[in-house]
Amino acid sequence: MSFRSKSILSAAAMIAVAGGTLRADVITQWKNEWLDTVRAVGGPPCPLARNQAILFVSIYEAVNSVERKFEPYIEYLPTDGPTSEKAAAAAAAHTALVALYPARQAIYDERYESQLDSIAEGEAKSNGIALGEAAANAILDARSGDRTDTTFTYTYQDVPGAYRPTPPDFTSPPFNPGWGTTDCWTMVEGDQFRPAGPLGYNDLDTLLRSRGYAKQFNEVKSYGSRNSNTRTREQTEIAWFWANDRNGTFKPPGHLMDITAVVSNDRGLSLLQNARLFALVGLALGDAGLVAWDQKYATEVDLWRPVSAVRHADIDNNNKTKKKANWFPLLDFSPPFPAYTSGHATFGAAHSAIMRNFFGTDEPIVRNVTRTFHTFTAAGRENGVSRVYLGVHFRFDADLGYASGTQLGNYVFRNFLRPVSADSESAVELTAASIFMPAYLAGDESADLNQDGNVDPADAIEFVTRQIDNAST
Repeated sequence: MSFRSKSILSAAAMIAVAGGTLRADVITQWKNEWLDTVRAVGGPPCPLARNQAILFVSIYEAVNSVERKFEPYIEYLPTDGPTSEKAAAAAAAHTALVALYPARQAIYDERYESQLDSIAEGEAKSNGIALGEAAANAILDARSGDRTDTTFTYTYQDVPGAYRPTPPDFTSPPFNPGWGTTDCWTMVEGDQFRPAGPLGYNDLDTLLRSRGYAKQFNEVKSYGSRNSNTRTREQTEIAWFWANDRNGTFKPPGHLMDITAVVSNDRGLSLLQNARLFALVGLALGDAGLVAWDQKYATEVDLWRPVSAVRHADIDNNNKTKKKANWFPLLDFSPPFPAYTSGHATFGAAHSAIMRNFFGTDEPIVRNVTRTFHTFTAAGRENGVSRVYLGVHFRFDADLGYASGTQLGNYVFRNFLRPVSADSESAVELTAASIFMPAYLAGDESADLNQDGNVDPADAIEFVTRQIDNAST
């Protein structure tokens, strides 16, 4: 799998794939509008991930309410007569984005009107518009009290290892300190996938005194330095490819959604398949922000960034670390929130888990060069380690972010927007077994195809029989 960025410095825009340009169905068109919005409005990744989820879950809820082949996120919305899925998707996207970014309404109106002009007038179009508006309003209403607009204060700890303001100006307050306690999209609580702690430690003093910390300190000090002599050319390319910290880039949620569109295009997904895939990614990334921000702010390890660690190594009580007062990371902007855990790694891992599960494979077929990945897993892993090469994270930030993000992505796929029956059309029809078999082996009730109250060999026989019947029709 390969993704290409417009420039190595922005490393944000995913463009052409082998064999042609991206198909412009209604969902990918709104994906493009969304990425333009992200570049224009900027801001921290968590609010962007939230709004991205609202957009794509709204589209899914509308399109899926017509065919009803998958579970709804909230509930199926009623349809009255013939209904255009395209009109429903367009109306849902337009309604959601206008509500979220009213200052950009004229831009959204232009896209919306163009899409509606391509749909024949009639009852199906009118019904689709009404359905899409209702779907978006239902999701907006559901998230209206999610506490993401609450102002949380942050109290700095005046102890070695604790997070402190970072360059370039040392003035930015920490972003979204209470985000991990806001309402989840899929989880019970934001700490649902919280790991044991960096290197297994749950307090700063013990962590900083450890050999493991010294090893990772010296790794990022060497490889993440702006003028590093150890970082290779490829590692520098990796660092910049995934760097979406500055305003004007896609930010992590947008970058990953664009990668989703590249793979979707390569696989030739239908409108409903796209709606489901983009919604699953939206849900996973929406909650990935809670997973990472819970660890950043709600644990005992509000860890300083490498730039602070290197410049203040004389106070960390570890004789294997050495201070360098004028050390700068490769990235001239250390994000203004604690290092542990890596949001990039968490977002990337949640995304790769959804993609692996959805396509039933870890070997997507997308080829072209600049960055080449043989598996979704490799892309997710590289996203995490890129933060070490940029000099803004320790390796355990990336490793534990990847671990918790993977758990989240698997959880979302297994529990949300599932086929209404195991032999229903899945994201890619030939991977129905990848949906049934994990459920069957886990004894999940969704694998009870004969509905006798048991998950047993009779259901496996029923599954095979249905596949034979489908193949013969």
